[in-house]
Amino acid sequence: MTGKLIWLVGPSGSGKDSLLAALRQREHPQLLVAHRYITRPHNAGCENHIALSEHEFFTRAEQHLFALSWHANNNYYGIGIEIDLWLHAGFDVVANGSRAHLPQAQARYADALLPICLQVSPAVLRQRLEQRGRENETEIA
Repeated sequence: MTGKLIWLVGPSGSGKDSLLAALRQREHPQLLVAHRYITRPHNAGCENHIALSEHEFFTRAEQHLFALSWHANNNYYGIGIEIDLWLHAGFDVVANGSRAHLPQAQARYADALLPICLQVSPAVLRQRLEQRGRENETEIA
């Protein structure tokens, strides 16, 4: 594997989606942003993702079409197996990952993995989550 998997993590509201959107707007010939498949409607929140039903998600998982997958926040998340082709072709790949599933990514990608954790102050995080309106007060606290 010649490319690096940049595993971008951080709490909800830390700015991962904004960073990924900015990367998509610029030309980076050797950098690709991975698709994230989620069992959440396409219009829920501002994240650029591919919405799947749970049935479709499990069908893809059974066919080994996810390089990495996990369950969090009442949804299933997957990173498509296509990233392995991209990495082997020499591309660096940025994936919106999961802090809790970093060990899974480390086990699969070892030295090709570059974890990056975005952090913001609790006050900024609270403000962003309140503005977004996806999380309730209990989830924000």
